[in-house]
Amino acid sequence: MNYQELMKEQNDSIRERYELAVWRVNEIKKEDSVKEPYRDYFLKVAAFIEKAVGFSALTEQNKLKALSLKELQELNKSLYEDILPENYESSYANPAYAAERLGKKYGKILSYLYAEVRGMIVYAAEARLYFMTIYMELLIEIYNYFEEEDEYTYKDIKRAVCDFNMDNCNDIMEYRTRELLDEELSFAADIIESWELSDLRYLYQFGEYIGENEIKTAEFLNKLPEEEVKAMAFTYTDGYRRGFQAGGIDLSKKKTVCIRYNIGFERMVKYAIEYFAEMGLKPIMYRTATASMDKKQQLRIGYHSTGPNYQYDYDHRFDIGLYMDKAFHERRLQAYKASFEKYKDKAAGFAGPALIQVFGEKNFAPKAKEEVIKLDKRQQKLSVAYQRDSNMVFYQYIKGDETSFTIIAYPITEIGEKFEEIFRETVKVNNLDNDIYKGIQQKIIDCLDTGEYVRIKGTGNNRTDLKVMLYEMEDPATETIFENCTADVNIPVGEVFTSPKLTGTEGVLNVSRIFLNGLEYTDLSITFKDGMITEYNCGNFTNPEENKRYMKENILYNQDTLPMGEFAIGTNTTAYVMAGKYGIWDKLPILIAEKTGPHFAVGDTCYKMSEELTLRNPDGKKIVAKDNEVSILRLTEIEKAYFNCHTDITIPYDELEEITVVNKNGKETAIIKNGRFVLAGTESLNEAFQNN
Repeated sequence: MNYQELMKEQNDSIRERYELAVWRVNEIKKEDSVKEPYRDYFLKVAAFIEKAVGFSALTEQNKLKALSLKELQELNKSLYEDILPENYESSYANPAYAAERLGKKYGKILSYLYAEVRGMIVYAAEARLYFMTIYMELLIEIYNYFEEEDEYTYKDIKRAVCDFNMDNCNDIMEYRTRELLDEELSFAADIIESWELSDLRYLYQFGEYIGENEIKTAEFLNKLPEEEVKAMAFTYTDGYRRGFQAGGIDLSKKKTVCIRYNIGFERMVKYAIEYFAEMGLKPIMYRTATASMDKKQQLRIGYHSTGPNYQYDYDHRFDIGLYMDKAFHERRLQAYKASFEKYKDKAAGFAGPALIQVFGEKNFAPKAKEEVIKLDKRQQKLSVAYQRDSNMVFYQYIKGDETSFTIIAYPITEIGEKFEEIFRETVKVNNLDNDIYKGIQQKIIDCLDTGEYVRIKGTGNNRTDLKVMLYEMEDPATETIFENCTADVNIPVGEVFTSPKLTGTEGVLNVSRIFLNGLEYTDLSITFKDGMITEYNCGNFTNPEENKRYMKENILYNQDTLPMGEFAIGTNTTAYVMAGKYGIWDKLPILIAEKTGPHFAVGDTCYKMSEELTLRNPDGKKIVAKDNEVSILRLTEIEKAYFNCHTDITIPYDELEEITVVNKNGKETAIIKNGRFVLAGTESLNEAFQNN
């Protein structure tokens, strides 16, 4: 059964409820039974639903593809115009405006409701009438309460929201899990494979917001020679294949690969699908989450566009806090487990994700708003528990030592007028000679393997002063501490990394300015004691408590502390020089930025859930530094071993005074001094600086 047949069968079963809900929402526009200011809110939400229903009719009747480019652009804008930056300040989707117009208490809950209803754009695009129906029914139920002015209470409305999420949790979680695992849900893949991609009308079939980034990126890729686009797709897919090869994992046993990318790159993705097919893999492509219970804060996980408004995403990152309690937490986890059990055969064939990241978006420094929904301390603990327990479920069905991944990144047009130059430079960076770097990095590893610890110090205003303890090898002749990272799972080439020993690892990590997961941090500072975070702060806000909240939510993910899960030295000076040449330091994704200096990951190690997999460097030595004092608890108390996050924080070369290896006898060997490589055999890495 193909995707369209699957949706038709489901839609026919819900048709009567759907049409009744549409009729009732339309009646809202004719009625005067709710007083202001709430009447205005319901009229505007009903007007939005009318647009979504019209969009759904076009997709269900297969008429969307018949519209002209101009008609599609107007339709796309009409669906998203309410949350565009120029309109957002007077939108009920903005919690601050909703609170101003509707009062603080009702503003939060009604802004949440509108954000959930806005997910109907996605459901309409995919012709998923069931999900459109249940959100319309929720709106109608809450509207009915407001009609009964003297009888309803805030508790009634909040109870309706809580009951809705409890009652529909199984269906929402099951569909989201199926999206991750089932190649039959081929909505996006069908668009890519069936359309002539030179016809940019295809972009508007996804239902995502289509802006200049998506249009201009697609236009640029369409101009490139076929051989260049094929080469990009080959680098991406061959890195995936080599990841399995390096890990000694049998790829032939797998059936599906999860492609995650930014809309606009379809021409490259189309060739990638062909190359994956040669490996025996079918594409799974699921979009970033829309329902609050599916989201991981504001992160976009899945395929997506650059979006209409980052502040909107940030404002609604914790909407789950409106209804999350212990009972819902347990229901959600049970639903997740049941979903994986239902699709366990699909999970067994899942090979892992293949990501195409993008960079170049305008810098986003979020505005902190008092009116947004936040997690209280009890909910923060539940959130941490859910991330831990759901990850255990995930790895129960998708074995970490039986899967792999790859990540590659390209700029988008928003990066500026030199986009095409930067794009071609990025392609060069992504295709640097593995063999050259492999040899140089081995010299760095040979030095590091002699050390007891590494000292890292910043220069100028950078206050970094760290002592990172190293794993103690039993047999240096056959073992190694650091992995020689070439361009397979992690493109581009250019780092050596390890899981540091926590005991004795201490000091301060400081970076003047950095972007992590799309968020800006100024004067970021983290203090470690025995490898664990003890203090943290940044300079984003005037209120110190807001700074700590910002870091706890977005770096610690509401946990009280995290270990230093990785210490690495980036060697890709070519990427560093590219960033300086074009002034795009603040635009680089972590994937490239981490290769341009030493970096320190807070959270899990790089070997999470695959610690038992035997890995060897190109010199044949076995990599033994996979665990630390926390992750080793996986053998006895697995619930305490993992934190389900891993955030890389890089110190650029120009903020670096030294990286020095110190052995047990106190002998010191410098790898980097004053931002340049000084270890014998690594000097050629400095040529990129000289040629700039």
